[in-house]
Amino acid sequence: MSLSPSPRPSRGPRRRSLFASAAGAAGAALLVGCTGGSDSGESGSGPSDAERARARAARDSAELAARYAAVIAAHPGLAERLGPLRDGVVRHAEAFGGVRASSPAASGPASAASPSVSARAAGPGGDSGDSSDSRVVPADEKGALALLAGAERKLADRRARALLDVPGELARLLASVAAAGAAHVFLLTEG
Repeated sequence: MSLSPSPRPSRGPRRRSLFASAAGAAGAALLVGCTGGSDSGESGSGPSDAERARARAARDSAELAARYAAVIAAHPGLAERLGPLRDGVVRHAEAFGGVRASSPAASGPASAASPSVSARAAGPGGDSGDSSDSRVVPADEKGALALLAGAERKLADRRARALLDVPGELARLLASVAAAGAAHVFLLTEG
């Protein structure tokens, strides 16, 4: 018995591959967590490397939250859909030790569209290595969602690669946030 192909056009990652990559990242974190306990007490470069990785993860999440705010500012009709995702990204930044200095989403999605946040997100000041044109919000909603999905995908992939270089607890946190990022990609592309 042959199965007929799906009538939907093939766009973006499939649900099965998305969940498989999230499960792989979580599995890698468990392995790293099991092996990271014995050398976590060393006074070598481990803690400073871990602190740098934690600070980078907090900064990356804050920059991603600023991108969400910029898209919401440019496309207020997406605020209801993107608000919860942005709130999750803000919580990720906090989990990595980032501060909730300018969290416009705390008072609701409408206030998330503050011009100061969108100007910061659209400005050229980022040091994440992305090209400056990726900070500009596309004029159409579909393009804006694709921008966010691409940023989430890159960040989730980078965090999954970093799992082997950090101690157990941070590796578990990175894996969890990478899996959440993969879920955000799915929601942005299929939702």
